Amino acid sequence: MDLDRGIVQNSDKRKESWKTVLTLAYQSLGVVYGEISTSPLYVYRNTFAEDIGHSETNEEIYGVLSLVFWTLTLVPLVKYVFIVLKADDNGEGGTFALYSLLCRHAKVGLLPNCQLADEELSEYKKHSCGMAPERSLAFRLKSLLERHKVLQRILLVLALLGTCMVIGVGVLKPTISVFSAVSGLELSMSKEHHRYVEVPGACIILIGLFALQRYGTDKVGFLFAPIVCIWLFCISAIGIYNIFYWNPHVYQALSPYYVFQFLKKTRRGGWMALCGILLCITGSEAMFAGLGHFSQLSIKIAFTSLVYPSLILAYMGQAAYFSRHHDVEQEYHFGFYVSVPEKLRWPVLVIAILAAVVGSQSIITGTFSIIRQCSALSCFPRVKVVHTSSKIHGQVYIPEINWLLMLLCLAVTIGFRDTKLMGNASGLAVVSVMLVTSCLMSLVIVICWHKNVMLAIGFVLFFGTIEALFFSASVIKFFEGAWVPVALAFVFLSVMCVWHYGTLKKYEFDVQNKVSLSWLLSLGPTLGFARVRGIGLVHTELVSGIPAIFSHFVTNLPAFHQILVFLCIKHVPVPHVRPEERFLVGRVGPRDFRVYRCIVRYGYHDVHKDDDEFEKDLVCSIAKFIQAGSGGGCNNSSNDEPEKGGGKMTVVGTCSSTSHHPILVSENAHEVNHVDKAETSSESHKVVKPKKKVRFIVPESPKIDTGAMEELKELMQAREVGVAYIIGQSYMRAKPGSSMLKKLAINLGYEFLRKNSREPSYELSAPHASSLEVGMMYQV
Repeated sequence: MDLDRGIVQNSDKRKESWKTVLTLAYQSLGVVYGEISTSPLYVYRNTFAEDIGHSETNEEIYGVLSLVFWTLTLVPLVKYVFIVLKADDNGEGGTFALYSLLCRHAKVGLLPNCQLADEELSEYKKHSCGMAPERSLAFRLKSLLERHKVLQRILLVLALLGTCMVIGVGVLKPTISVFSAVSGLELSMSKEHHRYVEVPGACIILIGLFALQRYGTDKVGFLFAPIVCIWLFCISAIGIYNIFYWNPHVYQALSPYYVFQFLKKTRRGGWMALCGILLCITGSEAMFAGLGHFSQLSIKIAFTSLVYPSLILAYMGQAAYFSRHHDVEQEYHFGFYVSVPEKLRWPVLVIAILAAVVGSQSIITGTFSIIRQCSALSCFPRVKVVHTSSKIHGQVYIPEINWLLMLLCLAVTIGFRDTKLMGNASGLAVVSVMLVTSCLMSLVIVICWHKNVMLAIGFVLFFGTIEALFFSASVIKFFEGAWVPVALAFVFLSVMCVWHYGTLKKYEFDVQNKVSLSWLLSLGPTLGFARVRGIGLVHTELVSGIPAIFSHFVTNLPAFHQILVFLCIKHVPVPHVRPEERFLVGRVGPRDFRVYRCIVRYGYHDVHKDDDEFEKDLVCSIAKFIQAGSGGGCNNSSNDEPEKGGGKMTVVGTCSSTSHHPILVSENAHEVNHVDKAETSSESHKVVKPKKKVRFIVPESPKIDTGAMEELKELMQAREVGVAYIIGQSYMRAKPGSSMLKKLAINLGYEFLRKNSREPSYELSAPHASSLEVGMMYQV
């Protein structure tokens, strides 16, 4: 699947017309705002669960409404819409995008195979504010982080902790949304029958929701926006009706005066009730995470013009109804449906269930996306990633994570069977993500935006204090459900840290045991053994030097291919790498050795091409490099990182990124033994699909010297013979005398994850008949 063209178009969102912006704003309602739009289902019910009462003076209900209004105004509207959305990572958002942004502006990243050439990528410091003055606090803070590895590790753990809490939200949010929507059945049946319907009904909906994930958002996405629009229209219309019918003066409760009166009267109970009020902003982080699919302007328009007013009207309407019904506390515990007119309850129930499914869909998709991002940056074990859309990048499905989330959702639903416990758990996960975002955002303000440090301190103090109050109320409920996100975060954080630690140790071993280039040069042009026809690709994580796997291979089999390529496929901390900057090619040794190094760079949201397309681009990139070395007028930029004994590395694009090629590529269809069966009403017949075979032709050109022409012809002849993949299989063990913690992390933790995770994509796509695995034992 090739989404390069779509990615380039996606990066130019600022140039979109108003028609496109409004269309994106409409679509964002279903993908981004489904989660926050369903919060009126359970906010009042969780707030008034046990901690506070509902007196005749209505001080409690007015105070809660005022707190909900100011929380919605300050956190989603002010913090996210007007501030955090500006901190996008080349159009991408989310907790890990903030960390990626910091890694590019300060050398705080812990990726093992970074190069100076990566900083020359056009997306690396796009929209950068330049360098901070040396005597500024921004420069000092940056230098402090770059000097101390401990601070860099703390920063990584902070970003991973936020990611783990997002996964926790992916478990808890679908649970509470669906369960709260189904709870509307309590008004139409007895309590004895209701408890036998509520939990099974919620479980059936959750199973159906996760079963549909394999079809992708792209298949059913056209239904999402209308459902959320209808839902927002319903809750706002019902809110307006309740305001005018029950209490037209409820708007006075928006004054912050009622907040102080509420806290003064309820004291500890009011503070504990913050755990329920916090649920009104669940889904705020989705606005930032959804930047990968939509533009800043479209998300702002959708929230300020429709979502925010609808939610305020819905909460005001519920408060107006409760202010005239003081017996609702004993009978229905401040449920959403009790404030809905009786004739509309069944239609609203159906719409609420659909809206809950849509809201759950958005957080599940976001969980897939952030896990894929962590896996690309070596912070999560490799998993199977299925791209569900050929037009929109970022829409992915991860089968293992999908079924794991489903089992966890079912366990929480069956285990808790109460929106209060679910709300306590969900609230802690949500506010933890927000606290991590505030901390990372304060660093972005100073290091990336070069703003006054007092502005960053003011930001983290103001919003951090608000979120810390909610966090403290949620932590108190630890034994009442809030332990679930903590337990989930501990497990996932342990997995991420062990995997990242093992990956770093493996790369350090490769660097320490790589073969010196002088050994290769001493072998001569034949490399000391027979050179057979074809191209040999040696996969390695190293960006320089000869990997130990190569010497291990030739020791046991003293023959190799006439064209030898050391291939490194790596991810860089940017969302996307442009096709024209994909390859970094150079020589290893003199020209007559026919040994090359090719580094293929992907962003953490890039899509890997299939095997045939990748081989074609790889051969084209080497051919372009040969042409550039002959003075053939290659227009690609080059960097100043020389490969010892072989000259400098050159940036080369894919075949599709430029129309100027030193070779001609022709595609001929030929029949292969690939058969599809198509059943009709009368008989079953076979359909043979043609497969394209790529052939390379070297045209005569006076701009290319004789030596380069011979080298190009030899490359094309080797490609016609075939490509062999030499893949290393490493088994890691901790060195004798290592600490018990290191032995547990490497021998048990990392090895267990490695054996049960997916192989790298290039290993899976390599033809089995053309691949050869070389095993090695690593002692780290």
